[in-house]
Amino acid sequence: MKIFIVYAHPSEDSFTRHARDNFIKGLKTGGHSYIISDLYKMNFRTDMSEKEYLREANYKEEINLPDDVIEEQKKINSSDIIVFIYPVFWTEAPAKLVGWFDRVWTYGFAYGNNRSMKQLKKGLVICITGHSLQYLKENGYYDAMKSIMLGDRLYDRVKEKDFIVLDSTTKFDMNAREANWDKHLKTAFEAGCMI
Repeated sequence: MKIFIVYAHPSEDSFTRHARDNFIKGLKTGGHSYIISDLYKMNFRTDMSEKEYLREANYKEEINLPDDVIEEQKKINSSDIIVFIYPVFWTEAPAKLVGWFDRVWTYGFAYGNNRSMKQLKKGLVICITGHSLQYLKENGYYDAMKSIMLGDRLYDRVKEKDFIVLDSTTKFDMNAREANWDKHLKTAFEAGCMI
């Protein structure tokens, strides 16, 4: 299988980076190939231009897309599975990843009557949170995050969907972070192996 990883974290000094690396080790162990878009390292532009906005708002497929958007769309259509790995900021993906969706999920590609985006076999979300999973569920945040990523953004663009939360990783509570570290890295590795 060919996996496209969309990775969004501004620092290599993060648990998210370790989760990404372990997921990739799992992919290699499972015999899969992968490509990655590291949105911060790429300095991916996340703000829509006026031209892009007018294309989307008026459903004008004939308006050309920027080259960086076309490249991301090619990566999607050359893959079997798409994986998003990111930290949760204020119960949402980082603005860099949200902007990626704003610009890459274009009319005529990800939505519209004649979509050119192929339906992928699977979409996997691996998000890293400071809060515990229990806290996220008790306050309705887990369901909201899952609904946005799997329901809205992945929707019918993938056949199978999975949502993994690696929780309690905040540096504010180093005991919980350390207690979960190895367990979460094992989860990321296994997710890569069994994709």
